[in-house]
Amino acid sequence: MNVQELYKLWLEKAVEDKDLQDELKSIEGNECEINDRFYRSLEFGTGGLRGVIGAGTNRLNIYTIRRATQGLADYVNEAFENPSVAIAYDSRIKSDVFAKNAAGILSANGIKVYIFSELMPTPMLSFAVRELKCNAGIVVTASHNPAEYNGYKVYGDDGCQMTLEAAEIVLNKINAVDMFEGVKISEFEDGLENGMIEYIGQDVIDAYYKNVIAQGINVELCATSGLKVVYTPLNGAGNKPVRNILNKIGIKDVVVVPEQENPDGNFTTCPYPNPEAKEALSLGLKLSEKEKPDLLLATDPDGDRVGIAVPSEDGYELFSGNEVGAMLLEYICSERTRQGIMPKNPVTVKTIVTTEMVRAIAKEYNVEVFEVLTGFKFIGEQITFLENKGEEDRYIFGFEESYGYLAGTYVRDKDAVVGSMMICEMAAFYRTKGISMMQARENLYKKYGVYVHTQKSFTCAGETGMEKMKEIMGNLRENPPITIGGLKVTKISDYIKGVSVNTQTGAKEEITLPKSDVLVFELVDGASAIIRPSGTEPKIKVYYTTTGAGKASAEKLEREISKDFQSILGF
Repeated sequence: MNVQELYKLWLEKAVEDKDLQDELKSIEGNECEINDRFYRSLEFGTGGLRGVIGAGTNRLNIYTIRRATQGLADYVNEAFENPSVAIAYDSRIKSDVFAKNAAGILSANGIKVYIFSELMPTPMLSFAVRELKCNAGIVVTASHNPAEYNGYKVYGDDGCQMTLEAAEIVLNKINAVDMFEGVKISEFEDGLENGMIEYIGQDVIDAYYKNVIAQGINVELCATSGLKVVYTPLNGAGNKPVRNILNKIGIKDVVVVPEQENPDGNFTTCPYPNPEAKEALSLGLKLSEKEKPDLLLATDPDGDRVGIAVPSEDGYELFSGNEVGAMLLEYICSERTRQGIMPKNPVTVKTIVTTEMVRAIAKEYNVEVFEVLTGFKFIGEQITFLENKGEEDRYIFGFEESYGYLAGTYVRDKDAVVGSMMICEMAAFYRTKGISMMQARENLYKKYGVYVHTQKSFTCAGETGMEKMKEIMGNLRENPPITIGGLKVTKISDYIKGVSVNTQTGAKEEITLPKSDVLVFELVDGASAIIRPSGTEPKIKVYYTTTGAGKASAEKLEREISKDFQSILGF
């Protein structure tokens, strides 16, 4: 069926949602707009679906949600006896509508559904899957994307985002479902009435909080530390859980950014609600100048990422995810070692784009490092591998550079609630020692050396954007750079081909991680450039690492590498 035929079909069939009908009628005769909505179907990967809310196969709406859920239902019913699925959703536009549609489809397929009665952070869904012994989980969120996006993330029975193998099976099931005729539908209220849909109780939520607090090392110091926090949930799901957990550990002086306290799917004051972006934290920074807290804390809309800013000579300085993660790892290792509570053969997990400082810290404390592909699902997968061997206690911490942290094995995804708690505990601990967070970071640099990490994204929207990303990656493989920023390329690792090549000797080394569209260019002096297309956004992402005797020299080198590589890419 071509684009115009699909458009006419949707005009005829997609009548339950007036917003979709209005949108479809408004683009009548506009071939460009029609094509953008129908030239492809939203891709279902290990992260599920993510896209702009609207009409068409290339948009997120009740029909694309229903089709995906029918495919998931067919998979679950085939794979398990008496299956059950847990569902959560965040503050995004239509998140609750999409969640209830999914619940209705699952119940119509004879699958028991457990759903939260209000918005909850993503890690709470991961916990609920495990606690309720469900066979799968769904969370409706687009994480930190702009307001026009929403998404549909799918989890396995281990509480981790669905594996590559299971996602492939679900994708095949989805492809076999007719968008309008192949979905079994039941009303959400009918499911509640007949018992196929059940709200998740407070006992599960309380159990989650208990597990979060159990990850603390010096929790008793928090109440008397005098730590003051300004917090913004960026109008998302972190608001209640983060404030609840900080209150439980005794951090009472918490000032919330009022404009960003309550749910708002339009994200009126932060159009790009990503705690990595300084613009998203502008109101928090402004309030911090007035309140003078020890810490500004910001969580993203689905409560799985957390960013911070701390007092500095020039006001408040944002710390990167790499810096915070390295500081947390150092804190956890040093304090566990000091208190004699480090497990035997401890393990930390990092992604391939996460700071190499992890290895230096791990070496200091005899911690084994597991490295995985980009995406927290791969960190969660490593915890499951340890659990299957009865060794989950070996895991002490895992993180990725994009502000995702996890201490403990009670969930299998990044958790901004435990991340917020551990960051505040760390800050409180250092405060009782007369050490600021700026000083603690400087101490880390002095001990392990200066590492500067930056990440640049280049938007490649629409059908032409997808082709441009393929073209860029193809050109880099066929004609790899010999130097970047004046530094010689010493090694090229291609995760699609599964091989690393030493550019000096030609020696090849197998990459044992799963195939992924990633290229790593290692340079002299510990510098590197890593490039990959985003799995969740129409962007190509580049990660730069430089080292140096001081931060200024490392930052200068990063600017040179970044400028040259951007020119190589053609941006």
